[in-house]
Amino acid sequence: MKDIQKAIDQAADGDLIRIAQGNYLGTLDRGWIQIKGKYVSLEGGWNDDFTDRNPIKYITRIQPSMEQRGTIGQGLLMIEATSNKSAQIIVDGLFFDLGLVHEYAKADPTDERFGCPEGCETGRIMPVGNPPNKTTRLIGGKMAGRLIIRNCMFLNASFNGIIMTNMGGAWEICNNVFVSNLYASCEINGGLNQDTGAHQSTVDFHHNTVLFSWPTTKEMESMGYGYRFRNGADHNVHHNIFGCNNYGALDAGWDDSNLPADKRKICSAYDNLFFMNKGDIVMAGTSGGKWLYVPAKRFDEVEMLSKYENNRELPASSSFKDLIDPAYLKGFASLKIMTTESYDPNSAANLYREAHGLNKQGTSTTRVSMFGNRYNFDKAVQLFGAEPGYGAQLPAGN
Repeated sequence: MKDIQKAIDQAADGDLIRIAQGNYLGTLDRGWIQIKGKYVSLEGGWNDDFTDRNPIKYITRIQPSMEQRGTIGQGLLMIEATSNKSAQIIVDGLFFDLGLVHEYAKADPTDERFGCPEGCETGRIMPVGNPPNKTTRLIGGKMAGRLIIRNCMFLNASFNGIIMTNMGGAWEICNNVFVSNLYASCEINGGLNQDTGAHQSTVDFHHNTVLFSWPTTKEMESMGYGYRFRNGADHNVHHNIFGCNNYGALDAGWDDSNLPADKRKICSAYDNLFFMNKGDIVMAGTSGGKWLYVPAKRFDEVEMLSKYENNRELPASSSFKDLIDPAYLKGFASLKIMTTESYDPNSAANLYREAHGLNKQGTSTTRVSMFGNRYNFDKAVQLFGAEPGYGAQLPAGN
């Protein structure tokens, strides 16, 4: 078949769909696919005659372009399968990218309005939520049962790389590359009633490379997380690389303290490498509304972590950073936020407002040197296998 969606629609529970190299855009090239009401697995990375599999060599991508701007749904792959907690879905070797869909400012480093560091292929992403930039995830939905997402790439999402609800099941998200996603790279919520379903939803997030998670807006006011310890699920996070996540590598700001102690989520973060995150774990402060930005070396002091050993900064001797787009990394390292305000009490608009008993107003302009710029697809692929034992490794063949 030429279309993944047609194969999914004809498949039965338990079927595995093998996918050859190429770009797959769903029914009539609408730009997205869905698995709904059944348990079907997807395995990309095969050559054209299905005699050899190598997800890095034979790339299977879901990479829509501007032609699909008006027909993409909520995400590039939407999964809804909640009927069978003993069934499973595997998504293996699919590379997701929204970087050709979004509108970006010009790639002109000479004009600070465009937020384009020298050498980047686009300027900053234009406001998300305003046409033509929709809030679009790469994988979304809800599922009961076992879910495995591995050997995939999640690139340039405007609303989370993965955001899903676990309705009960042991999930494993491993050996993936996440780069330049807005809001968060991975967010898994628990969807069961915690009075009866505590600890039935688990996530094992390991050997992933998670870089450049961006906030919701260029004002950098909220979000920008690598992985989120959301409520209703237990989380096990280990052997990942978290780098340059704008707000925090790990989000521990969700407080379960109103639940009985035996029903609180169980969270672990151990054997991870970190570099250049604003916080390696971000936590809510005890008062005053400020966040606590906790470095990896102090994870032993974070009460919510049941296991916390061997988290550390990426070693200076590592060559991992050499495989990151140098222009993108340099731009992030020198990121600046500039806000200018103006207020003229005697402007025509303010005199008019004064005459009608309205408050006078000023204007505020925020410029950033970089925000959500598109990361190059081919350069992101190079991040597989960049650091032995940590982050995404080279996927195994057939």
